[in-house]
Amino acid sequence: MAKTSSIEKNERRKKLVARYAAKRKALKAVVQSPKSTVEERMAAQVALAKLPRNSARERVRHRCSMTGRSRGNLREFGLSRMAFREMALQGLIPGVRKASW
Repeated sequence: MAKTSSIEKNERRKKLVARYAAKRKALKAVVQSPKSTVEERMAAQVALAKLPRNSARERVRHRCSMTGRSRGNLREFGLSRMAFREMALQGLIPGVRKASW
């Protein structure tokens, strides 16, 4: 089980990402647009730099929904490899069963 503080910190990051997503997208569009002037690009880059770091989508960690583990996650199921294996062996995940050949 992951530390509660790590899980909470990740949840705060998710909220910040949601809050600043539109603003960040607009500023990035200005920076990447070939029609914008050099001054506009610089102003947009400065504005992007002033936004909170944790508002960047890349800083959010994928965590297991059961245990909070940050490594060895299967994104399709939202579980860590160990939680996935336990649930699959118990038959709790529809359409998944242990391979045998």
